[in-house]
Amino acid sequence: MTGAPQAPLRAALRSLRTTLDVPGEFPAEVLAEAEEAVRAPRLPAYDATHVPLFTVDPPGAVDLDQAMHLARREGGGYRVHYAIADVAAFVRPGGAIDAEAHRRVMTLYFPDGKIPLHPPRLSEGAASLLPGQTCPALLWRVDLDALGRTETVDVRRALVRSRARLDYSAVQQRIDAGTAQEPVALLRDIGRLREALERERGGISLNVPEQEIVERGDTYFLGFRAPLPADGWNAQISLLTGMAAADLMTATGTGILRTLPAAPLGEVARLRRVARALRIEWPHHTSYAEIVRSLDPTKAAHAAFLQECTTLLRGAGYTVFTNGEVPDPAVHAAVAAPYTHCTAPLRRLVDRYAGELCVAAAAGEEPPQWVRDALPGLPREMAEGTRRAATVERECVDVVEAALLRDRVGDLFHARVVDVRDHDRAVGTVHLEDVAVVGRVEGGGADLPLGERITVRLTQADPGTAKVLFTPA
Repeated sequence: MTGAPQAPLRAALRSLRTTLDVPGEFPAEVLAEAEEAVRAPRLPAYDATHVPLFTVDPPGAVDLDQAMHLARREGGGYRVHYAIADVAAFVRPGGAIDAEAHRRVMTLYFPDGKIPLHPPRLSEGAASLLPGQTCPALLWRVDLDALGRTETVDVRRALVRSRARLDYSAVQQRIDAGTAQEPVALLRDIGRLREALERERGGISLNVPEQEIVERGDTYFLGFRAPLPADGWNAQISLLTGMAAADLMTATGTGILRTLPAAPLGEVARLRRVARALRIEWPHHTSYAEIVRSLDPTKAAHAAFLQECTTLLRGAGYTVFTNGEVPDPAVHAAVAAPYTHCTAPLRRLVDRYAGELCVAAAAGEEPPQWVRDALPGLPREMAEGTRRAATVERECVDVVEAALLRDRVGDLFHARVVDVRDHDRAVGTVHLEDVAVVGRVEGGGADLPLGERITVRLTQADPGTAKVLFTPA
């Protein structure tokens, strides 16, 4: 694959930052407050540095929110220790860092660097669960029975120290080769048990191949990455914690949940039509969750269908409740249970507040007033931040696609039609076979054959407009 030319790509990415009005450098007062926080963080009395935690993250990641240790319990079952970075140990409510975090809401990722939620001195330094570093955390302890069902939950502030930084492929290789030490090997055992419970309650995890931007040297490429089983097992530990957090909140009557309504029947019917077009057998008696779990994301037709399935996740949001008025329904339809975001506070604003609510609930105390004061505004803030993060991700991919193909306008490509507009079936989306590009196709006049392999001609590729456009050849 040809790499994206650097000069026009970098210029387009600079322009994109301006167009999207993303935050720039941290103000001086924020950086100064971060330095002061590093010198004098709020440290907990409980010392849990004896727990040999490890992290599982993408290669090269340094903003490490979570670390875990997995063990068998005497008499059967499992114990999950899950440490979450304690951002509140460094962030003064109402201070400069706090105000800036509310302005940023989420970490934004660009091919040539990220725009962090918190100053790197914290998010990539003192607050990050880096191996060998003693730092404050919210330490969850979740005891599971032999089938992976939750029995007891506790969360408290603790000093922790991670022992190792692993990535998904390394974890997968060690587990497959039988060389993983038990705390790592148990990720598969517990992950599979939790996946079985997810199936039992009707939940669904979408293993959608991700279109990702890869940097090699001074050049960027596009590729597709199908999730490894280890990705899913790791996600189950986070889901387990998010569900435990939601239970703590609902038990005390104050909290913020991540909610998703059930998919409208019309959307499920549309997906059945897409499945037929892609020649995916979907028996009438088989549920949406079951058909999704049967798919292989490495197969082109299955990958296309999984991408279409993400439409059912639209409508997710945050729901606040106080004074015991728990919302009904209070579930996340894909999780099929009450759930909240609490495991990524270095990169997502709401998680700091969810963590505080859970620590207070576990201790039988009232949440801090600064948490209660912020709750009503968090859903709106998070909605705006999530939209901006999604726009940045989409536009960055568009820019790299255009840069990759800018010298190939007029060329022909083999492609598969992965989406067709309901109201204009001559317009849709194609996935190229020889380049990891997903682009808009239009102008042929006739209906596009969903799921079929066609030849398309590239008619536009301009990094300045961040768009590629094809027409049926």
